[in-house]
Amino acid sequence: MLRSMIQRIRIEGYRSLKDVTWTPGKLNVVIGPNASGKSNLLRALALLHRSALGKLPEDILREGGMGSILWDGQVGSLGWSLTADRIEHGGTDEQLSVAYDLKLSRLGTTSAYRVENELVASHTKSGQVAKLLTREPLASRIEESPPYLYSHGSAWPEEQTTLSFMNSMTGHILLGVFREAWLGSWQIFQDLQVGQDSEIRKAAVSRLESRVATNGSNLVPFLHTLYSSNRDFKNDVDMSMRAAFGDDFEELSFPPAADQLVQLRLRWRSLKNDQSAASLSDGTLRFLLLVAILANPQPGKLIAIDEPETGLHPSMLPVVADLAYQAADRTQVVFSTHSPQFLDAFKTQTPTTTVAQWVDGETKLNVLDGAELERWLKEYSLGALFKSGELEGMA
Repeated sequence: MLRSMIQRIRIEGYRSLKDVTWTPGKLNVVIGPNASGKSNLLRALALLHRSALGKLPEDILREGGMGSILWDGQVGSLGWSLTADRIEHGGTDEQLSVAYDLKLSRLGTTSAYRVENELVASHTKSGQVAKLLTREPLASRIEESPPYLYSHGSAWPEEQTTLSFMNSMTGHILLGVFREAWLGSWQIFQDLQVGQDSEIRKAAVSRLESRVATNGSNLVPFLHTLYSSNRDFKNDVDMSMRAAFGDDFEELSFPPAADQLVQLRLRWRSLKNDQSAASLSDGTLRFLLLVAILANPQPGKLIAIDEPETGLHPSMLPVVADLAYQAADRTQVVFSTHSPQFLDAFKTQTPTTTVAQWVDGETKLNVLDGAELERWLKEYSLGALFKSGELEGMA
């Protein structure tokens, strides 16, 4: 059962997201034409996730520095403000809502920045609010009994979040849980590498892997870990592959390639020899990646996938949608897409639908009214409404 999810998130100053507030559901599709800002939403989520892992400096540098990622070069800061519900209070049955605010300020006209403000606060069912972490330019406070006050200069690098230094043994235990088991567990997939030179096609060191890497590079050891040890996961993968390729698909195999190396091969009933990952089509590998991500019995607290329809045959899209329905009971799922065919794959239940639009140089996000959308869906499919432009008109 899904235990915790984003209730609300506000993003300010990041690329085309000048100031957007989003209230996602359990299963989400973000739709809109190219250049409407769908991918920027996922990139902003990824940057927030990476900040909790201490990767903020290298990620901002990779994106070209603060000058490149601030909205139109006109704003001097970017920030996130989110509320998450039902965060388990490490080792207890207590569940809390947690609010997290983070603001980064550009230093002059340079590409550098500093963490300007940071706040983690918990909200109990009785309405009590407790500030667990506060940070200002000159000081950070971690609430404990008694509280400890750290000077900003001596304790935390100005380009790193204070949260990134927290773990379950440091400060308030909820800070470690929020960082490690919640925000730090997000999985945002925007660049799945399946080309002929990608790692996914090569033999890999046999090792335990619990989640697919965000570029898909560890698919072989991940599948080897779960396919060989988890019967439900194996059944989900096999059923998905047969739904896409028919009964000719038999199973995956992982023969040794060399000392401590395993390779991925597909076994077909009509072929004498197994087919290696190196010889699979890009579409087949992308489909297998999506299946592995969505069928994972223990995913992170958020799975976001940019344009999952890329490179897939339309017959595969309903399989992905069915897996997404199941995954949404374990984690919050977000897809960005501009494919009417992918939208039409959601037949069992309408996902929370958000329309991304480019208006006066900035992205606007509008979650469609569920009741109104359902009335339209009695006569038209979600994909048909998107293709006709009716969804943008409802936003």
